[in-house]
Order: sequence, then C-alpha cells, then structure tokens
Amino acid sequence: MSVTTRSAGVLLHPTSLPGPFGVGDLGPAAHRWVELLARAGLAWWQVLPVGPTGYADSPYQSPSTFAGNLNLLSPEALAADGLASAADVCACELPADGPVVFADVIPRKRQLVRAAWERFEAGDGRPALHAAFDAFTAAEADWLDDYAVFAAIKDAHGGAPWWEWRSNDYTADGVAVHRFGQFLFARQWSALRRHAAGLGVKLIGDLPIYVAHDSADVWANPQLFRLDATHTPTHVAGVPPDYFAATGQLWGNPLYAWDRHRADGFAWWAKRVRGILKHVDLIRLDHFRGLEAYWAVPFGDPTAEHGTWQLAPGQELLAALKAQLGTLPIIAEDLGFITPEVHALRTGFGLPGMRILQFAFGGAVEPRFRPHRFTPDAVAYTGTHDNDTTAGWYARLTSAERADFARYAAGAEDPVRALLRLAWASVAELAVCPLQDLLGLGSEARMNTPGTTIGNWTWRAPAAALAAPDWLDFLREVTATYERSTRPAA
Repeated sequence: MSVTTRSAGVLLHPTSLPGPFGVGDLGPAAHRWVELLARAGLAWWQVLPVGPTGYADSPYQSPSTFAGNLNLLSPEALAADGLASAADVCACELPADGPVVFADVIPRKRQLVRAAWERFEAGDGRPALHAAFDAFTAAEADWLDDYAVFAAIKDAHGGAPWWEWRSNDYTADGVAVHRFGQFLFARQWSALRRHAAGLGVKLIGDLPIYVAHDSADVWANPQLFRLDATHTPTHVAGVPPDYFAATGQLWGNPLYAWDRHRADGFAWWAKRVRGILKHVDLIRLDHFRGLEAYWAVPFGDPTAEHGTWQLAPGQELLAALKAQLGTLPIIAEDLGFITPEVHALRTGFGLPGMRILQFAFGGAVEPRFRPHRFTPDAVAYTGTHDNDTTAGWYARLTSAERADFARYAAGAEDPVRALLRLAWASVAELAVCPLQDLLGLGSEARMNTPGTTIGNWTWRAPAAALAAPDWLDFLREVTATYERSTRPAA
C-alpha cells in the first residue's frame, strides 16, 4: 500500500473550481486550492480522470487514455508564457459562477489553443518553449502521434466516430495543433503538480478500467479489443442491476481481448499505467472488480440486465504490472458486487479498497462499510462522485435510518460533519471527502448520477466559499484531532 501513514484528502475535479472562464482550470484557482489543502494539513488532492471528455461530457468516456483535457488549460498561464494576448484571454471569459456549460467552453478553449499555436509558430513566446515542445513530442511519441492523427481526422469528419470515417485524410497543421495542445496541458499540469508537491500535497488520479470505443486507443489498436470484422464490439461493458440503477449500468465500452494482452505481457496496460503516473502519485483504479470478472452485455442490448459474468486475468495482469513498474500505487475501487475472489485479488497484491460511509447507514447498506469493521488497508470516503452529497443523502433517509445513524455517530446534530468525523476517526490509513460535503451542500451540488447522461459533471464550487473558507478551520481541527495532519502539532 502506497499510503503508509494516516492522512487525509479532498475529492474535487479541476473543472469544479471557480474562475472567470466558465470552467475550472489549471490556473490561479487551482494553485490557491492546493495552498488551502496544505493549510489544513491535508496530504492528498483526488481528481477524476483528466483526459478529454467524450459522450455526455463524461471524463469516463475519453477519446484517449493518455491525452489531457484542453478545457482545463488556463488562459492566464498561456498569457504568462507569451502565447495568449489580452484579447485571447477575454474571448474565453464566461460566468464565473454557475454550472459548466460545455457547449460554450469547448469552442473557446479550442480557439485559444489554435491562437497559441499560431503565436508559437510565428516565433512568439519564450524561446525555451520550442526546445521544451520538441522534447515533449519526442518523449511522448508512442501515444501522442496516434492521438494527434486520430483527433485531426476526427476534426476533418466533423467529429464523427472513427468507424464512420470516409477516409483517413488529415492536414499536417491539424496534427501539429493537437500535439501542441497536449504539450500545453502537460506543461500546466506539471507546474501545478510541482506547486502541490512543494506544499506536501500529492495527487490521486482516476483510471477508468475501460476506454471508449470512439477513441484513439481502440482505433490504433483494434486487435486488443473484442471487435468483429466491421470493428463493431461483440459485447460491451456495464454492471448488472444494483443500488444505483434498477436496469444496471450500460457503459457501452468495448471489452478487452485478454488473450492478446496476455500474449505481449500486458504491454499496453503497462504503458497506460506509466502514463498516468507521470501526472499523479496514486491511482484509483475504477471498477477493480472487472479485473477478476466482468459483466459482458451483448452489443445492441438496450440495458445491462442480460449480461453474463466472464473471467478476467487480473492475477496475471497485476503481477505483470508489478514486475514492470516495481510497485502498484493503486487504490482498488471495490464497490458493488464483490465476491471472495475479488477480495482475494485485492488483498493478495496489498491494494487498499474503498469504504463508503453513506453505504453504512442508508441506501445500499452493507456491513463492511461500518467504520468499526474497517482495516488500515482502506480508504474511507463519506461519498464519491457517484453518490449524492451527504446532505442530499441524509435528507432522503428514513426515520429508522436516521435513528440508527444518530446512535452510531453519538448524536449527529450536524450529520454531514458527523459522517466526516467517522471517516477521519476510522483506522483507515487514508480518509477522503468531496468538497461538497465540506461545504454542506445538498443534492443540487451532486457531480454525477449513474445511469443518466443529462446534467452530470457540471458542478462548480461557489467562488465565495473558497475565498472565505469557514470550513477550513473545521477541516484543520478534525485532521489534527484524528492524527491525519501533515502539519506539526502546535
């Protein structure tokens, strides 16, 4: 386990930060955010996947498992690099508060990258940028070249999925712009990570187990996925009916041709994990149980109800990754239908699992989520991006569930903070809560509702709440009280 001392963190996707450009980015607000975490004595900032978003603006349906999301580029940081004019920055301005409207953000950020590329090509910006760009494109060529060509052809076809393309024609300029955009993302992300590290704050990233069908990954490596002769998936990913969705969750991702991965020593997976570890210190592996057995739904089924469980080579995969990478800095997202075999796979490789406190008291109640049952090799969460906020969750509890919670939490006059205290007080080595819970926000601040495609991923933190953080004193106190602080005792 990579977390060896008691510590704590906050879950907040960068898009949820406030700022003047309609979406949170990697600029000043992100740098102030890591400073707030450090002031509270927290060691971790957890984010969702930071790749380009795909269907329904989901970060879990990305056109690349390696690329970065250009919506996160900071116009102010580009201006500081001499790659954006005042007019370029102003053109990106949108309401500072309120939800993300991706239809407004995306064209502005794409135009910003185009303008930055034209300035760069004209020789503007610091000369050292040219050497840095050349070094980046050389170092990342094994995925960057495929992605840039894929994205350029996709642009030429108006965004159509790759299996509908009429040709593979593209322009060299189109490819270059996409390479440059990825360079800018890596540059800004690296600057933010260095700032965080200097303050003692590490990053937890999120690795979806599957990749999107309409992605550079599948387009460039179709042999690694279960596709037919027309490149149509034979089966797709999902999960059976559960607490989150009565008809299951039909994700639609193509499944892996595991025999092909096994044949080359899981090289693609190793490259994938190395790629995310260039950006973060610890990885939350989404849907870990799919490495032991996965739910395969026949392509074309309207719901995930009629799939079948099929075995995956998780033992071989993790052993290969450990041999090639040396360590496995992974948090196993072991939620849902967890069998003894999945538990054995996780514990056999010493990976911490997830314990969601909301599930201990209402909704999908399972005994393993009661804090007194936790073990140190766990990460305790009040909730995740897929849960309602704790205030919203508590509002829907029955009277019996509230009474049970009050008994367990010794009163719980403030149920949101009481749940957070239970997480921080537990024996789990790491405790995490979403920012929404620190702010005490209700269901209006929910990030995602599984099984739906409308209104997700758009929440943004109110600027006033971060500018005058009365929650920070509480966070500092509870972190120190339960010995999770990186700050020395007073």
